[in-house]
Parts: sequence; C-alpha cells; structure tokens
Amino acid sequence: GSEAAGEPGQEEEAEDRLKEHMDNLLDKSAKTRQAALQSLRLAFSSKTLSEFLLERRLMLTDSLEKCLKKGKGEEQALAGTVLTLLCLQMGSGPEGEEVFRSLKPLLVSILTDSTASPGARQSCATALGMCCYVAAADLE
Repeated sequence: GSEAAGEPGQEEEAEDRLKEHMDNLLDKSAKTRQAALQSLRLAFSSKTLSEFLLERRLMLTDSLEKCLKKGKGEEQALAGTVLTLLCLQMGSGPEGEEVFRSLKPLLVSILTDSTASPGARQSCATALGMCCYVAAADLE
C-alpha cells in the first residue's frame, strides 16, 4: 500500500515491464513466450493488478489463446496457469466471466486431448476449475 503510493516512477516502470511481457507473448520464439508467461505468472501472483489488467484483458486473452493453441507442453501449462491468475485478478464480475467464457472451449479441448502433455492437461484442468468457481455465471 503505502510504499507504492510513494513511488509512482516504480509503478510506471513495473507496468512498462508488464506491457513488454504481454507483447512478448506474441513472439515467434517459444523460449521468449515461455519467459514472458513465467514473468506474468510471477507478477499476477504477487500483486493485485486488476485495474491495469482490466483495459488489457482482451489482448491478454487473445495472446493466451494463441499460446494454448500453438504452444506445446510447457508453454500450454504456463498459459493455463496465467489464465487462472488472470481470472482471479478479474474476479467474479462480467470481466472475469468474459475471459472464462472465451477460453473455456479451448481449455476443455486441451484437457480431453490425449496427445497433449500431462502438464498442459493438468494446468488446463486447474484453470477450468478455478475460473469456473470464480467467474462462471451459469451454475451448470
């Protein structure tokens, strides 16, 4: 709380780094995408960023969708974890529901794909369960 209020330059710097990581999710290199996912995972799990993410959720959702579709194994697992954290950051309102609804079919697809890596399937199962618990408006 009070430390962040006294350091506006640090907050801007942190937001710039987050924007850079989000841009790196679209990089051609799988290593760059994985590093970006790991950085986002750390950031989303250590600080409340809901206001920052609110205006970037659509771009971030699209980027995570690409990582889940085109990535393999580790990248898919990291994308599932980041998606779970994004849902938690967005909360139970319409924004969280929108993120969940847009990626739910893809999560189910990876979860039921027997050729997907066990880590990716486990991460998608966790994302499906947590996002459903947090953000699904439909009780079924």
